[in-house]
Amino acid sequence: MEKLPLVVLISGRGSNLKAIIDAADPLVDIRAVISNRQQAKGLLYAKQAGIPTEIMAHTRFKTRIDFDTALQTRIDFYQPKLLILAGFMRILSPGFVAHYQGRLLNIHPSLLPAFRGLQTHQRVLESGIKEHGASVHFVTEDLDAGPVITQARVPVLPDDDEESLAARVLQVEHRIYPQAIHWFAQGRLQLQGQSVLLDEQTITFNKGD
Repeated sequence: MEKLPLVVLISGRGSNLKAIIDAADPLVDIRAVISNRQQAKGLLYAKQAGIPTEIMAHTRFKTRIDFDTALQTRIDFYQPKLLILAGFMRILSPGFVAHYQGRLLNIHPSLLPAFRGLQTHQRVLESGIKEHGASVHFVTEDLDAGPVITQARVPVLPDDDEESLAARVLQVEHRIYPQAIHWFAQGRLQLQGQSVLLDEQTITFNKGD
C-alpha cells in the first residue's frame, strides 16, 4: 500500500509529534514538521528523525489571513494528503480549514464536546467530575467542534492536580492519535458531511459527555 504523505504543525514541546514518529507506522510518510515558534522543542524530535523542518513565525505577518495563506503555500509544497495539528496553538481561518477539509486532524485534551478551548485540566478539576480524557477530531471552522473520530477516557483521582491529570491524559493522547492516523492511512477513515465514517460505519459519541 502506498504511504500516506502528511505534514505536522506544532508550536511547543511536540510530545504528540514524538508519539507519531515513535509509532513508526509503515503506511505513513511524515514529509515535514512546521512550527510557528522558533523555540518549539518538538522541532528537535523531527530533526533527530531526519524529517525536514520549517519555522514560520506568525509574528512576521500583519494578519491571521496573511499568515494562513503563507502557511498553506508551504504545506502544499510537500503535497500532503493529511495535515496533523499536534499542539499547534493558532486559531485557523475558515479559508485555511476549508482548503484541508476532510484531511485535517487535531487532538484535544478533553472528552469533546465537553471542555472545548483552553485550560481543560483546570476546568475539569473545578467541575468535580470523575472522568476526563482526550479526543481526536476532524477540524472544522468552529473551535474544537469538529466531528470526533476516537476518544480515550481516564479517571480523575481524588488527589489529582493539573499536572498529574495532564500527564495521565497525555499518555492516552499518545496512543489514540497514531491510531487515528493509521486508520486514515489505511483508507478506512473519512469525513462525510458532519459525520465520521470508519469502515463505512458512522461513528457517534455521547453528546452529553
